[in-house]
Amino acid sequence: METPKPLAVCVFCSSSGTIDRGYVDLAARTGAELARRGHSLVSGGARVSCMGAVARAVRAGGARTVGVIPEGLVSVEISDEDNDELIVTPDMRTRKGEMDRRSDAFLVLPGGIGTLEELFEVWTARVLAMHAKPVVILDPTGVYDPLRELMRGLTEQGFARAKIWDAIGWTDSVPEAFDLLERSQPRIEFSPDDYAEAEL
Repeated sequence: METPKPLAVCVFCSSSGTIDRGYVDLAARTGAELARRGHSLVSGGARVSCMGAVARAVRAGGARTVGVIPEGLVSVEISDEDNDELIVTPDMRTRKGEMDRRSDAFLVLPGGIGTLEELFEVWTARVLAMHAKPVVILDPTGVYDPLRELMRGLTEQGFARAKIWDAIGWTDSVPEAFDLLERSQPRIEFSPDDYAEAEL
């Protein structure tokens, strides 16, 4: 079997200090697996909560970490100065653009509204064929089950097209998450027909 090429994996996850410790442990296991497979990390650049845990585990495994943090959050999220490269951006939009540019794949762990915003941006861009990078949600405890049901409902009602499911992977297993990230991605076709109104 051919060895997957090394990826710069962008991990979106929580910076909250009030979540269950299990989610921080999940981030650490994710970082350890990322390093074990020879990938590098792109993250939000903070050393708190899950963001810090994943980066520390990646470095402990001997892999490279790149952190990207807006200057307004340097003192709030506490920038991780141990990153191999730490980039301070003027704002959140620039931060996301820099993270996207530097990444080959996106892995989404349980998180809050910031994580959801990041997820929807890369998921939408994948559906619109603006990039072909894999997007995977890792959710072993079902935090995103209501989101999954919401998206199914939107699809059934015609607000979203079925191809959104071709643009994302969903798993509860750390190893399977990386299997999905390393797998050849389905081609997403997008055309003006996708905007056509439904027949009345």
